[in-house]
Amino acid sequence: MGDLNTKQKILNASISLFNANGMANVRLQQIANEIGISPGNLAYHFRNKEAIIEAINDDLYEETAEILSTYRVFPNLIDFDNQLTKYFTFIQKYPFYFLDLLEIERHYPEIQSKRKSHITKMISQIRKRFDFNQQRGMIVSEPRPGVYDSVSNAIWVLITFWVPQNVARGQNGELGTKTFKETIWNQVYPYLTPEGVAEYNQLIRPLLQHSKGGK
Repeated sequence: MGDLNTKQKILNASISLFNANGMANVRLQQIANEIGISPGNLAYHFRNKEAIIEAINDDLYEETAEILSTYRVFPNLIDFDNQLTKYFTFIQKYPFYFLDLLEIERHYPEIQSKRKSHITKMISQIRKRFDFNQQRGMIVSEPRPGVYDSVSNAIWVLITFWVPQNVARGQNGELGTKTFKETIWNQVYPYLTPEGVAEYNQLIRPLLQHSKGGK
């Protein structure tokens, strides 16, 4: 139990430091200092920083898989909104995972490979939502071939780069769930049928009004 507790403390401290300083700028000594142990004690649990990052990524992989598994739980627009909430919670917990995209791609190819599989599934799910809701009469027929592929990719970009663009503009922490979700729903709204707008107004708009953050 003691070993497990120490390992978890190391992982929690690493996540906190990675979020604050970026992965590349954190040293093992800093992580050890953060939880009051010696570098030797830390090395007993994780031989190097790469081992820590791999352990964190295993947890991230499970959390991302759980978010992806919630696809089509409900047969209406609320399903996508619930998933967006989960994505936002994940982003808030692990902002370094999005801020350090290039760092991970360059130095941790195995992690990047897992990430790519999730990206492919994520975009595929978003795209399938357009087909599903078109069949339900909530989304209009595709205006021209490829439009919904492009919109699906744009939504993925918004989800993935929400934190980096906030940081770049000095707005990190100022924009909350409401702004995040409204921005993404704004990509979908123009393609709603009158029935889709009615469902949006009934199910989604009240949720957005009660979401935290944003204006």
